[in-house]
Amino acid sequence: MQPRILGTTMPVLEVDLNPDESVFSESGELSWMTASIQMTTHTQMGGGGGVFGVLKRAVAGASIFMTEYRAIQYPGSVSFAAKVPGHIVPVELAPGQDYLVHRHGFLCATPQVTITLGFQQSLGAGIFGGDGFLLQRIGGVGTAWIELSGELIQKNLASGELLRVHPGHVGAFQSTVGFQITMVPGIKNMIFGGDGLFLAELAGPGTVWLQTLPISRLAHQISEYLPRAEARSTPAAAVGGGLLGGIVGSILSGDR
Repeated sequence: MQPRILGTTMPVLEVDLNPDESVFSESGELSWMTASIQMTTHTQMGGGGGVFGVLKRAVAGASIFMTEYRAIQYPGSVSFAAKVPGHIVPVELAPGQDYLVHRHGFLCATPQVTITLGFQQSLGAGIFGGDGFLLQRIGGVGTAWIELSGELIQKNLASGELLRVHPGHVGAFQSTVGFQITMVPGIKNMIFGGDGLFLAELAGPGTVWLQTLPISRLAHQISEYLPRAEARSTPAAAVGGGLLGGIVGSILSGDR
């Protein structure tokens, strides 16, 4: 198996597979593949197998369906492109060396990797889409590739060292790092600070990867430029103005 990360702003992971080697991802992640790659979609990967494994993935925010990409008879390659500008990061997994990743961070992995719920906390309706804050735990043995949005900032925390972060900027961290969601201190900060009500508190030892472009913030910025649906009820004056404008427009255009 030979993985390569190509590109810069919108990278793609390309994995060359020898015959009978495979990787898996959530359904719908494929970008392109060669003819010798066979796809098999099922529920028995990424969570230990069986109904319990499927439920653990569902609770963790992952798809219940996983797709395996296996090279049959001949070498082949399969590729997974980033969904937003950012980085693709490989992480090596072994017993006791798990990682916690933001809920949309998993891209693909080798067969013995597992995906389960790592952290979940309800933060009230309307915050993080009303679903609360959730992290996936990626464990097992092998290699996983995770997708982090925006620029990537790596922090190596010493034992007992604290880092407070807006929750959306938490990309991934080693399982040795302590993690909790705390309230923003001070009533004035909560009401007038404009930074939200919650902060993520990470405590060393371990490595933390921060992402500068949380998907939630990107969606919020884009939403300001999306067309708004017109109101269903239109005031009479507006109707009259629209009708008059249509008549004047027809006259000026000469009914071309």
